[in-house]
Amino acid sequence: MAAISWPSADPHLAGGNSGCAAFHRAGGSRFYGCGQLHQQRLAAHAYGLSAYGQEHRSGRHRVSRRGYQILAIDIEGTEACDWLTSRGITCILSKYRVPGEGVLPKSGAYPASREALDDAQRTVSLVRFHAAEWHLDPHRIGVLGFSAGGHIVAALSVHFGQRIYAPVDAADKVSCRPDFAVALYPGHLSLERGTIRLTPDIRDHVTAQTPPTFLLQNEDDHVDSVEDSLSYFFALKKAGVPVELHVYAHGGHAFGLRPTKFPATHWPALVETWLHTIGILPGA
Repeated sequence: MAAISWPSADPHLAGGNSGCAAFHRAGGSRFYGCGQLHQQRLAAHAYGLSAYGQEHRSGRHRVSRRGYQILAIDIEGTEACDWLTSRGITCILSKYRVPGEGVLPKSGAYPASREALDDAQRTVSLVRFHAAEWHLDPHRIGVLGFSAGGHIVAALSVHFGQRIYAPVDAADKVSCRPDFAVALYPGHLSLERGTIRLTPDIRDHVTAQTPPTFLLQNEDDHVDSVEDSLSYFFALKKAGVPVELHVYAHGGHAFGLRPTKFPATHWPALVETWLHTIGILPGA
């Protein structure tokens, strides 16, 4: 199943997409990135959905991200959905807007640019609105994101009380609050590298209603610093939000689910255990 999240008449969805290309890293690995996306789409991985005969499955909204410039659609998108569906979790992959400069407001973190958070709020509401139709439990809808997508996870976790866009249909009357949140090597959270001062747009909105959160980052992450996770962790702890934090000395950035020699590569098992402990998945 694939769907466009917004009505086609929505005025801030004008324009086309620049498409996707392969990006090659030193060492031979590669990922596919999609840039200048001006129209959000959702993709529910049918190979996972077709097997579900029971209702009230948990659903996971995946936000694929790379630096608010392109979407790392495989390493931080479809490959995560492959893992989630193998564990009995429906995965909704959101290809949300990274318009770049000159078409829409400059791509970047909210509040400097609103498109990505617009799309995240809309996605959670749509999934919850269609929960009965899609055989999902509307009270077990979570979000998972990597890198800048981890920032969207945090932004959505604190900006759910009021929509940042004008409602367009009945789906926007449904809550966009995630029931749980997973932010992996997130960025854009600390005010600057080397400090655990949380950016005010997140800090000033963390409350006890912020959903339970799982955080993971490496100290040698030279793209987004470990202080991004630490600053958010302390804010959540202060607000009384259940939060689990994993920090490792080595492991770098942007590894997704692809195996490495470092301990952080085992994060999927940690997340699965955590989902059991907070009651999203049934007892192991």
